[in-house]
Amino acid sequence: MSDAGPAAVPLVVEPGKVREFARAVRIDLSELQDDSGAMSIPATFLTVLQFVEDPVQVAEDLGFELGRTLHGEQEFVFHGPPPVAGTTLWATSAVTRRYEKSGRRGGVMRFAVRSTEFRSEDGALVATAEMTAIETAAAVDAS
Repeated sequence: MSDAGPAAVPLVVEPGKVREFARAVRIDLSELQDDSGAMSIPATFLTVLQFVEDPVQVAEDLGFELGRTLHGEQEFVFHGPPPVAGTTLWATSAVTRRYEKSGRRGGVMRFAVRSTEFRSEDGALVATAEMTAIETAAAVDAS
Protein backbone atom coordinates (compact mmCIF):
# COMPACT_ATOMS: atom_id res chain seq x y z
CA MET A 1 0.00 0.00 0.00
CA SER A 2 1.14 3.55 -0.71
CA ASP A 3 2.55 5.76 2.03
CA ALA A 4 0.70 8.81 0.65
CA GLY A 5 -2.63 9.87 2.13
CA PRO A 6 -4.53 8.42 5.08
CA ALA A 7 -3.40 5.15 6.60
CA ALA A 8 -5.07 2.08 5.12
CA VAL A 9 -6.98 -0.08 7.60
CA PRO A 10 -7.11 -3.85 6.95
CA LEU A 11 -10.61 -5.29 7.03
CA VAL A 12 -11.16 -9.05 6.92
CA VAL A 13 -14.38 -10.03 5.18
CA GLU A 14 -15.28 -12.78 7.65
CA PRO A 15 -17.57 -15.50 6.25
CA GLY A 16 -19.59 -15.73 9.48
CA LYS A 17 -20.25 -11.99 9.49
CA VAL A 18 -21.31 -12.08 5.83
CA ARG A 19 -23.79 -14.88 6.68
CA GLU A 20 -25.12 -12.94 9.71
CA PHE A 21 -25.54 -9.79 7.64
CA ALA A 22 -27.30 -11.67 4.83
CA ARG A 23 -29.74 -13.20 7.32
CA ALA A 24 -30.36 -9.81 8.94
CA VAL A 25 -31.29 -8.20 5.63
CA ARG A 26 -33.14 -11.33 4.46
CA ILE A 27 -30.89 -12.33 1.58
CA ASP A 28 -30.88 -16.02 0.67
CA LEU A 29 -27.27 -17.23 1.02
CA SER A 30 -27.61 -19.27 -2.16
CA GLU A 31 -27.93 -15.97 -4.06
CA LEU A 32 -24.44 -14.98 -2.87
CA GLN A 33 -22.62 -18.23 -3.75
CA ASP A 34 -21.08 -19.00 -7.11
CA ASP A 35 -20.52 -22.45 -8.65
CA SER A 36 -17.28 -22.90 -6.69
CA GLY A 37 -19.00 -22.14 -3.37
CA ALA A 38 -17.34 -18.75 -2.93
CA MET A 39 -19.68 -16.33 -1.15
CA SER A 40 -19.83 -12.75 -2.45
CA ILE A 41 -20.78 -9.97 -0.08
CA PRO A 42 -24.14 -8.21 -0.36
CA ALA A 43 -23.49 -4.68 -1.71
CA THR A 44 -24.52 -2.97 1.50
CA PHE A 45 -22.16 -5.14 3.61
CA LEU A 46 -19.50 -2.46 3.05
CA THR A 47 -21.45 -0.31 5.52
CA VAL A 48 -20.39 -2.73 8.25
CA LEU A 49 -16.76 -2.32 7.28
CA GLN A 50 -17.06 1.47 7.37
CA PHE A 51 -18.13 1.35 11.00
CA VAL A 52 -14.88 -0.20 12.17
CA GLU A 53 -14.03 3.32 13.28
CA ASP A 54 -15.61 4.75 16.43
CA PRO A 55 -18.63 6.89 15.36
CA VAL A 56 -18.00 9.30 18.24
CA GLN A 57 -14.46 9.87 16.98
CA VAL A 58 -15.66 10.26 13.38
CA ALA A 59 -18.19 12.95 14.46
CA GLU A 60 -15.47 14.73 16.46
CA ASP A 61 -13.09 14.55 13.49
CA LEU A 62 -15.78 16.18 11.34
CA GLY A 63 -16.25 18.87 13.97
CA PHE A 64 -19.87 17.74 14.45
CA GLU A 65 -21.73 17.41 17.73
CA LEU A 66 -22.69 13.72 17.96
CA GLY A 67 -26.13 14.42 19.46
CA ARG A 68 -27.08 16.45 16.37
CA THR A 69 -25.46 14.20 13.75
CA LEU A 70 -27.51 12.11 11.33
CA HIS A 71 -26.58 9.55 8.70
CA GLY A 72 -27.73 11.06 5.42
CA GLU A 73 -27.03 9.33 2.16
CA GLN A 74 -24.98 6.22 1.36
CA GLU A 75 -23.69 5.14 -2.04
CA PHE A 76 -21.59 2.16 -3.15
CA VAL A 77 -19.74 1.70 -6.44
CA PHE A 78 -18.09 -1.62 -7.30
CA HIS A 79 -15.21 -1.60 -9.78
CA GLY A 80 -15.66 -5.26 -10.71
CA PRO A 81 -17.27 -8.22 -8.96
CA PRO A 82 -18.02 -7.83 -5.25
CA PRO A 83 -15.38 -9.17 -2.87
CA VAL A 84 -15.82 -12.69 -1.54
CA ALA A 85 -15.87 -13.82 2.07
CA GLY A 86 -12.43 -14.65 3.38
CA THR A 87 -10.60 -11.84 1.57
CA THR A 88 -8.95 -8.84 3.18
CA LEU A 89 -9.71 -5.34 1.98
CA TRP A 90 -7.67 -2.25 2.75
CA ALA A 91 -9.80 0.82 3.45
CA THR A 92 -8.90 4.49 3.44
CA SER A 93 -11.37 7.24 4.29
CA ALA A 94 -11.28 10.98 3.80
CA VAL A 95 -13.74 13.85 3.88
CA THR A 96 -14.12 14.88 0.25
CA ARG A 97 -16.75 17.60 0.48
CA ARG A 98 -18.37 19.94 2.99
CA TYR A 99 -21.31 22.26 2.50
CA GLU A 100 -24.15 23.96 4.38
CA LYS A 101 -27.87 24.47 3.79
CA SER A 102 -30.56 26.41 5.60
CA GLY A 103 -32.87 24.15 7.57
CA ARG A 104 -36.67 24.33 7.10
CA ARG A 105 -37.11 25.20 10.78
CA GLY A 106 -34.33 27.74 10.80
CA GLY A 107 -30.66 27.40 11.48
CA VAL A 108 -27.94 25.92 9.32
CA MET A 109 -27.41 22.24 8.61
CA ARG A 110 -23.82 21.22 7.93
CA PHE A 111 -22.98 18.33 5.61
CA ALA A 112 -19.79 16.30 5.24
CA VAL A 113 -19.27 13.66 2.55
CA ARG A 114 -16.86 10.94 3.61
CA SER A 115 -15.43 8.72 0.87
CA THR A 116 -13.93 5.32 1.56
CA GLU A 117 -11.87 3.33 -0.93
CA PHE A 118 -11.69 -0.43 -0.52
CA ARG A 119 -8.66 -2.03 -2.17
CA SER A 120 -7.55 -5.62 -2.58
CA GLU A 121 -4.28 -6.89 -1.12
CA ASP A 122 -2.57 -6.13 -4.44
CA GLY A 123 -3.80 -2.51 -4.30
CA ALA A 124 -6.54 -2.77 -6.95
CA LEU A 125 -9.58 -0.59 -6.31
CA VAL A 126 -12.47 -2.95 -5.47
CA ALA A 127 -15.18 -0.53 -4.33
CA THR A 128 -15.82 3.00 -3.19
CA ALA A 129 -18.41 4.17 -0.69
CA GLU A 130 -19.67 7.66 0.04
CA MET A 131 -21.49 8.48 3.25
CA THR A 132 -23.05 11.85 3.96
CA ALA A 133 -23.18 12.97 7.58
CA ILE A 134 -25.50 15.83 8.55
CA GLU A 135 -25.26 18.01 11.61
CA THR A 136 -28.63 19.60 12.31
CA ALA A 137 -28.93 23.13 13.64
CA ALA A 138 -28.99 23.57 17.39
CA ALA A 139 -32.42 23.63 19.00
CA VAL A 140 -34.03 27.05 18.85
CA ASP A 141 -34.16 28.78 22.23
CA ALA A 142 -37.85 29.34 22.96
CA SER A 143 -37.27 32.01 25.67
